[in-house]
Amino acid sequence: MPLSQTRGERFDDLVLDAVEHLEERWGRHLEGVEFAVEDVPAVQFGGEGGYDDGVVADETAGGSVPLGRLLAPTVDDKGLACPARIVVYRRPLEARAMDRLDLADLVHDVVVDQVARLLGMDPDEIDPPTG
Repeated sequence: MPLSQTRGERFDDLVLDAVEHLEERWGRHLEGVEFAVEDVPAVQFGGEGGYDDGVVADETAGGSVPLGRLLAPTVDDKGLACPARIVVYRRPLEARAMDRLDLADLVHDVVVDQVARLLGMDPDEIDPPTG
């Protein structure tokens, strides 16, 4: 393990930690799902005042900044199945975090929300609150 990591590598680790936590309970349901990190959102603004249903946006900013996105499973032009993909956007999350612990919580919340959307469940069912 390297002595120092870049911000991007540390962020990737936070996403992996969140995914591993969910795989303990939902591993069978998450088989084949791809998880990815992008620095900034590359999503199209949807019609009628918002993004498409797969986008989690920061509601404190009027829903204007995407934090993550679910891309549903599809079939490509050649008839090959493309798995579901959950994308987490690094820079918008880093900009909203007060510290590393806060960033870990934000990343976890976005991953949980996207998995809940994928499975058609409530986020509290996916990762019940503790306490």
